[in-house]
Amino acid sequence: MIQVITVEREYGSRGGEFARLLAEHLKWDLLDQSLIDEVAKRAGISPAEAKRRDERLDPWYSKVGRAFWHGSNERADITVEREIADATRITELAQEVMVEKARAGNCVIVGRGAACALHGIPGCFHTFVYASTARKVRWFEQAFPDKKAVAERELAATDQRRAEYVEHFYHNVWNDYRIYHLMLNSCMGFDAMIGATIEATGV
Repeated sequence: MIQVITVEREYGSRGGEFARLLAEHLKWDLLDQSLIDEVAKRAGISPAEAKRRDERLDPWYSKVGRAFWHGSNERADITVEREIADATRITELAQEVMVEKARAGNCVIVGRGAACALHGIPGCFHTFVYASTARKVRWFEQAFPDKKAVAERELAATDQRRAEYVEHFYHNVWNDYRIYHLMLNSCMGFDAMIGATIEATGV
């Protein structure tokens, strides 16, 4: 029996909106912003800081900074604080929360490599949402009218970041269809997407 649906998504495909509507339709919990909030709580950092590090690798200067201060008593407290909230720790906490929620069941989980993190846990169904470039650019230009000139670049950069995150922590190709049970083109519309997911999962 399917009790968990994960939703990975291309930026601009509106996969997050689909996940929210799906959770509302099923009357299941949605883990998106609430996942970040729980990770922040467990890491002892602000939700804003957790969001800033969400689905990201550590920047090179952060790693260099930690190495530079290693062994310095004066900076030991700063080093510890940075290590607690680095990308690896944030990902470990996200995995911890996702596994707990998946075992409890009845939830929709957005992104964060959930399909990989929950691999092997019974009752999980993994989806990937994509869309045409034209549709994603149109969404971006409506959402960020002052950034129309960089729409395609921003879309590509975010997808690349997500792909690098999954590759680094899970050693998988982010948009590899073999990871997922269902690939959904959001150009079909939310109603059709929800219908297809319900049909495929039997929930």
